[in-house]
Amino acid sequence: MPKMTGGKAVVEALKQAGVEIVFGLPGVQIMGIFDAFFGEPDVKLITVRHEQTAVYMADGYARVKGKPGVALVVPGPGVQNASAALGTAYACSSPVLLIAGQVESYHLGQDRGALHEINDQLDIVRPVTKWCQRVMRVRDIPQAIQEAMRQMNTGRPRPTEIEIPWDVVGKEEEVSFPRKEEFSRKSPPLEDIKKAARLLLEAKKPFIWGGGGVILANASRELKELAEILKAPVATTPEGKGAFPESHALSLGGGYYGFGSVRYLSSAADVILAIGTRLTGQMRPGTAPKENQKLIHIDADANLFNKNFPAEVAIAADAKEALRILIEELGQGKFVSKSSWTEEEMQAAKNKHRQWLKRKAPLQTEIIETIRNKVPQETILISGVTNIGYWCNLAYPVELPRTYFTSSYFATLGYAFPTGLGAKVAAPDKPVIAVVGDGGFMYAMPDLATAVKYGINLITLVFNDQAFGSTKCDQQINFQGRIIGTDLQNPDFTEVAKLFGAKGIKTSPEKLGRVLEEALSADRPVVIEIPVPTMIAPFQISPLED
Repeated sequence: MPKMTGGKAVVEALKQAGVEIVFGLPGVQIMGIFDAFFGEPDVKLITVRHEQTAVYMADGYARVKGKPGVALVVPGPGVQNASAALGTAYACSSPVLLIAGQVESYHLGQDRGALHEINDQLDIVRPVTKWCQRVMRVRDIPQAIQEAMRQMNTGRPRPTEIEIPWDVVGKEEEVSFPRKEEFSRKSPPLEDIKKAARLLLEAKKPFIWGGGGVILANASRELKELAEILKAPVATTPEGKGAFPESHALSLGGGYYGFGSVRYLSSAADVILAIGTRLTGQMRPGTAPKENQKLIHIDADANLFNKNFPAEVAIAADAKEALRILIEELGQGKFVSKSSWTEEEMQAAKNKHRQWLKRKAPLQTEIIETIRNKVPQETILISGVTNIGYWCNLAYPVELPRTYFTSSYFATLGYAFPTGLGAKVAAPDKPVIAVVGDGGFMYAMPDLATAVKYGINLITLVFNDQAFGSTKCDQQINFQGRIIGTDLQNPDFTEVAKLFGAKGIKTSPEKLGRVLEEALSADRPVVIEIPVPTMIAPFQISPLED
């Protein structure tokens, strides 16, 4: 067995797990790991300016690639800085491995005031990870990293964390590396599949919700095949956008906070098939399942069933496997759909939604249509926690999986720009656009330096209303217009971009199309600032209004 330091064991174990890029920020407890990257040709280290950016970039990379992203930070404040990004990855079921330093093993639990000490650091990450572990011996590092990979590649993918004390990173021991593991998909119980098939066989108005779990399982082809067999309309959650092509005749596009084409049809459904979605509180009146509707719920995480809506049939399985076997089961009886949905009623629902968008959000719809018309189909868009980002969930059509990302129920202000950087690293040959507001962009703006240094040519659209817009609207709607603490003083974002070495352009919504064309051909990161008024968000409109 070879003898090596803990730092070297980390890098070798990552390499054997197929990791190609690590995002990190140096600090004394992890310099032994940084040193192990020196001269290593197979794993690239990208240094960032804030620990949240390291994890956000790992998240963006993971979502595009469909495999774990890795971040490396110091203990204490480093882990705390990273925690919001880790929570975002947790909410989005994104496979992110955080490798954190720790104080020396002989300081653990002693509260002596060791550098960066937190007692107990694992308590910080436990609520936002699927699995976490402290590694106390060099020889145990490869097995810990393999277990982290297993956790992220089986069941519901979520973040994992490993922490290694400072002295263990520098210590030398003999180390053996386990074989790279092949991970299998979780198959559904056949009896549950048969129950679901019987319900669908008799359904006159079958309806499908496609969530992010469809994309995570790479099950878009199976979803399309099943929808066509059932002749069932398909709506997607924001996280599921791209799971089903929105140009398809059966697509109702995205549903969000009770809105979307789906709200004009879903109440007529008799059987609802929900795949890879927890059916959160975003299912407001208009789109939420009703008591008289039978719900078939497929998800990799059995803990989600019956939390928000009761299921007639709950199937704990990988979405791809469940859909494949369900299709086979339906095919055995030479299934002929009893669906009574008509093209006319589906088209009418889409027309009503378009009219509603034009009425409720004319400027937002115009901006989003401009973006969609100017960028190629394979463009990756990061929908930020900002007004245009919210409306993208309802107005930006998506055709391909892994090309549209949100922060899910975590709604993390500031996530979009750094997540976009990670997405661009994963897909350097595709356009990647981060849709951000002025408030959110300021969170990670210093990492424009990272973008320029590493040639990460992300396009960032900064919609600037000089405010924390949705909370300002909240004050206008719910607090009688008493505005306090929500107006902002911003720099000139285009000039800031230029100071970092990026391209900065200020434009109006009317000229955005031409400027986007220019940005798409640029050979460096681009920041486009678009002044806009403060505008209402979809979740601030009652679905019962009209």
